[in-house]
Amino acid sequence: MAADGGAGEDLVSNRPVPVTLARGAYTEFLRVREILRRESVGGILLLVAALAAMLFANLAPEAYFGLRDTHLGGTVLGIDLDLSLGHWAADGLLAVFFFLVGLELKHEFVVGDLRDIRTALVPVVAAFGGAAVPAVIFVAFTAADPAARAGWAIPAATDIAFALAVLAVISSHLPAALRTFLLTLAVADDLIAIAIIAVFYSKDLQLPLLAAEFVPLALFAVVAYRFQGFLARHWWAPWLLLAPLAAATWVLSYASGVHATVAGVLLAFCVPVRPPAGSDHDHGLAGILEHRIRPFSAGVAVPVFAFFSAGVALGGWQGFFSAVTSPLGLGVIVGLVVGKAVGITGSTWLVTRLRHARLDPDLGWIDVFGIAVLGGIGFTVSLLVSELSFGQGTPNDDIGKVSILTASVLAAVLASVVLGLRNRHYRQVEAEEARDDDADGVPDKFTS
Repeated sequence: MAADGGAGEDLVSNRPVPVTLARGAYTEFLRVREILRRESVGGILLLVAALAAMLFANLAPEAYFGLRDTHLGGTVLGIDLDLSLGHWAADGLLAVFFFLVGLELKHEFVVGDLRDIRTALVPVVAAFGGAAVPAVIFVAFTAADPAARAGWAIPAATDIAFALAVLAVISSHLPAALRTFLLTLAVADDLIAIAIIAVFYSKDLQLPLLAAEFVPLALFAVVAYRFQGFLARHWWAPWLLLAPLAAATWVLSYASGVHATVAGVLLAFCVPVRPPAGSDHDHGLAGILEHRIRPFSAGVAVPVFAFFSAGVALGGWQGFFSAVTSPLGLGVIVGLVVGKAVGITGSTWLVTRLRHARLDPDLGWIDVFGIAVLGGIGFTVSLLVSELSFGQGTPNDDIGKVSILTASVLAAVLASVVLGLRNRHYRQVEAEEARDDDADGVPDKFTS
């Protein structure tokens, strides 16, 4: 592969040949590696929380559902915030998760791979294919049931934390290009999920409250940009200056009928990515807040949501079998396990052919397929969409959640087989990617 990681050369025409899944800059590789490492730890906690929820819900259902449905809160300025613990987890704690998603999105659009249409094209198209094909499959299975068809977006999402927890077990030697592709694909996938939630799951819109939401949001942006250096230097400053404005934005978003997690994304878009001129920081406020908040999101927010969301009383093996073989259950399972694999791989192949490009020489289509199968792990956002589609604790919601868990396990097992078979090759690629023969501090396979 060429050292620039972006193109090879057509020996006939002497024209550069685009490379699909090429390596980027070494600094970006280091950032991606660190994010994936931290997310994999969060994924393990997520799995533990989900398992605990399933055991609790089936061994002590009255206690579990009684805890989940316990109400906490009251009325604030005429806004009803008396919510169950399950709703607080879905609407409140997940807003923190979506705030981090928004920070990653903005980073990718401003200084990351998504800022350049040439590098963004493949993961974005792959994400759209990975969302569209599962949705079509789901609708095909549920065509005769309008109530079940409301969950069409359930198999559209990918859970990066869960996927990385699987990767941490089966393949710690994933090549740089696949690491970057996985993260960028997940970011684009999250963007699609956010758009779906905002457009299709907003209900009973209150336009005055929606308009009012932009007042604290604008103030948040002004403070974040105007006092970026001060906020970055003092750990307490964001809590004092930004947190109250963020809370007001969240409350108004919730009251307006727009799902409150969308507020987390909008707030993240108001945080500067680049450091101010003359700053001694390597990262803007977005990177600093991401570093501070991610441990809470991965260690508390998402696992707590999983605990309150993943608990479903199966009703024994008969109940489980009935759920996963229903049209709704099959739509979710086939959509995630088959639809994601076909959608992501097929879209990537199509873009590659249309661009007259080629894969990185160190990779094969089996590697793309392995990542695509891994994308079938749809957990956190899929669980949220199931609740938004059917209502928390309804029969269809229970079927959807059982099917999400089943599909995620199946996708994890299949991805383990595919990527595990390639792990020996990945170790060889990793060794080559570590070589720095010119001793300039940047491995020879990467650009600076």
